[in-house]
Amino acid sequence: MSENSESANNAPESGAELGFEYAAAKVRTFPQTPGVYLMKDAAGRVIYIGKAKNLRSRAGSYFLKAAAEEQRTADWIGEIADIDFMDCDSEVDALLMESRLIKDIQPKNNKDLKDDKTFPYLMITTREEFPRIEVTREPRDRGVKLYGPFPSAGALRGAIQVLQRIFRFRTCSLDITEGDERWKWFRPCLLASIDQCTAPCNLRISKEDYRQDIRRLQTFLDGGSKKLLNELRGEMMEASKALQFEKAAKLRDEIRMLEKLDERGDLETHAQPEVFYVDPKKGLTGLRKVLSLKETPRVIEGVDIAHLSGGETVASLVQFIDGLPFKPGYRRFRIKDVKGIDDYRSIYEVVSRRFRSLSDNQEKFPDILLIDGGKGQLNSAMAAFRDQEITPPTVISLAKRDEEIFVPGESEPIRLSRNAFALRLLQYVRDESHRFAQHYHHILRSKSTLER
Repeated sequence: MSENSESANNAPESGAELGFEYAAAKVRTFPQTPGVYLMKDAAGRVIYIGKAKNLRSRAGSYFLKAAAEEQRTADWIGEIADIDFMDCDSEVDALLMESRLIKDIQPKNNKDLKDDKTFPYLMITTREEFPRIEVTREPRDRGVKLYGPFPSAGALRGAIQVLQRIFRFRTCSLDITEGDERWKWFRPCLLASIDQCTAPCNLRISKEDYRQDIRRLQTFLDGGSKKLLNELRGEMMEASKALQFEKAAKLRDEIRMLEKLDERGDLETHAQPEVFYVDPKKGLTGLRKVLSLKETPRVIEGVDIAHLSGGETVASLVQFIDGLPFKPGYRRFRIKDVKGIDDYRSIYEVVSRRFRSLSDNQEKFPDILLIDGGKGQLNSAMAAFRDQEITPPTVISLAKRDEEIFVPGESEPIRLSRNAFALRLLQYVRDESHRFAQHYHHILRSKSTLER
């Protein structure tokens, strides 16, 4: 939080009268930076607290006509007589400060969050040798450190993903003990390979070093970002003087990421879906059995095609890791070589481009490639591998009409129970790829409309 933040007890300027118009004029002077805004009534009581990526824009929206007509705000908008703000270094800071202030002040119009435990909490399992971080709506009473509740599960999950890139904590449910040497042979999840987890499950980090990372995370969550940055800079200088250059470089990177938290975009874009209607582990185990795979798959990529009015075609590629969406792995493609509407040739093009790039850069292929469609779409994908002379991963397609799974070389599709975990997971990947393709389609359509 900046030292230049507005005080919650600031009085109006001499001659100015508190009231809705006064607050509406005041909000136009707010900065266009992240922070928390505090709505007050004529008696100076805080009646509502909210966070914002852009204080002026978000807080100002309450003084528009639409806010007075919206059911969620219509009953109390007229009580606003003053408004103040506290600016923050990033949207993540704003999210955390909003939660702390609501818990401390308990404004009457944030009533849903004051004690309703159906809202999400960030929970750290402090009694484990290697504490883990998770989002929960049913927090424990013992052995944990809780932060929250938070208004938005999506924003909270987005914040955790952003912070995980800095502090590299684990979010899995494994019971890891440092004294059990069997963990040395455990295969870490892909978060370790993309440097978003220090892999205590493979004993790649000591209990003391891991707990130090968790303490740093807690310092940040408690509002001590400036204190944490000073500590990290001091440790970096000490490591450099001791010629511990690898440690110094790691600390340098953490410092840079903390300093650039405000450049990481809207938290909702980082967020994983709030509700998982499938059990990821059971879904992956089911796919191994259904597809007769030697190992349980870990990475699934899904491809879908969408068409713009006028014939322009776009494609989406989504990536799931260990049964959950991994947003940094999402890709969009503008189909270049196909004129008009031709799903088969479009799939051929996007599969060719995707896997030629992976092959040329010697990057790992997904365990399963899921194509949205039937046998024809699947054949188009396989033709792309054949013509590129690339050995394909496991490639399947899922036809929406009867939810049939088509496999190369098999004349008959696989038909699973609608309640099968394997089918639910494939539907999840398929639906997410469709949503992402339609979102790209919407972006391009809006852009086309604006350029007319």
